[in-house]
Amino acid sequence: MSIALFITFFILILIGIPISFCLAISSVVAVVFFSDIPVINLMQKMFRGVDSFTLMAIPFFIFAGNIMARGGVSKKLTDLAAAFVGKMTGGLAVVSTVACTFFGALSGSGPATTAAIGAVMVEPMKERGYSKEFAAATVASSGTIGLLIPPSNNMVLYGAIAGASIAKMFLGGIVPGILMAIALISVELWISKKRGYRGGEAVTAGGILTAFKNGIWALLMPVLILGGIYGGIFTPTEAAAVAVIYGFVIGMFVYRLLDFKQFIKVTLDSAKGTASIMYLVASAHMFSYLLTSEQIPQKFAQLIVNFSDNLLVIQLIMMVALLVTGTFLDNAVAVILLTPIFYPVIQSMNGDLVYFGVLLVFALAIGQITPPVGLCMFVACDVAKVSIEKLTKQIIPFIAVLLLTLLILNLFPVLVTYIPSISGL
Repeated sequence: MSIALFITFFILILIGIPISFCLAISSVVAVVFFSDIPVINLMQKMFRGVDSFTLMAIPFFIFAGNIMARGGVSKKLTDLAAAFVGKMTGGLAVVSTVACTFFGALSGSGPATTAAIGAVMVEPMKERGYSKEFAAATVASSGTIGLLIPPSNNMVLYGAIAGASIAKMFLGGIVPGILMAIALISVELWISKKRGYRGGEAVTAGGILTAFKNGIWALLMPVLILGGIYGGIFTPTEAAAVAVIYGFVIGMFVYRLLDFKQFIKVTLDSAKGTASIMYLVASAHMFSYLLTSEQIPQKFAQLIVNFSDNLLVIQLIMMVALLVTGTFLDNAVAVILLTPIFYPVIQSMNGDLVYFGVLLVFALAIGQITPPVGLCMFVACDVAKVSIEKLTKQIIPFIAVLLLTLLILNLFPVLVTYIPSISGL
């Protein structure tokens, strides 16, 4: 059955069937023709896969991110970043990364962050003499920060599957997210200096004050979400619902850039995005059920443990597997498929599931800017109107520094574990 499952799955991928349908169809084919498992079991597993209070955080964070993007928050955050760092050499590239860091703390999604900030920053960068390929590479790579800076949809998925504390994972993602931003900024400054990309106009103290005053409502959102979670006021799922209400209020009544017609469109877009992700979760849960019934994860775990008894070596092997997987699987799919395989190995070696989860999310985030299935790349190509081939050449230095950052996080776990360890959670 497992052979039929994998062969059918890869054939469907090769002929261009959407990944969620590949998972579902291959599971049904394997059960109907090569197993005695009742088909009704698959339907039950699909339902149980999405019947989770924890997973409710994902549609709410998607909704909140879309409301923020349409409500003018991305523009306010970009103006605030420009006021502080926009005048330096390569300043507009740095502004893009800083704005993506801010917006990532609102959306929890890499592609959404790339789209929101790219729509605001690509044209000004082109007008200032930056190449459109470099502008696209900047917003694409910076968009991945949204997957590490809390809240993160991928962390919610991992935590729900592995049973790890989502609140601790959010805390664990803070330092890696900041390190990711610093690494990307260093590349932007280096390339900008070589090519002579200039910054924007100097901003007066009054301009900085105005930008801060306009952006304060947006900056308060992550404070509200994370403060509520770590203060024990509400769970991550409830925090996501609060984020929707807060985003609606500031978009509709404070910034007044979100009207009722736009709100209806945002709601429909969020519903479509939620349906896509939840069907993917359901299909992947069914696929994982069949893998488990054939003891594939257990056999894989035993193979890795037999290879080495050193946790760092095992982690590095897994990181390579995640980096390769991330080049051809969507992040959510990879999290859902690989978490049940990898986390029992880490658990059996007394590893920290929260720490490993942050590393897993980081490694897969790099896949968002590597072809052939780099969603942040495709979004940036669409925003900047460049080809994927040209963007790939420009994005190589960004990938290199992110790989170096991932290695550092593997070698120095304290960078991830320190904040969660002192949180008292």
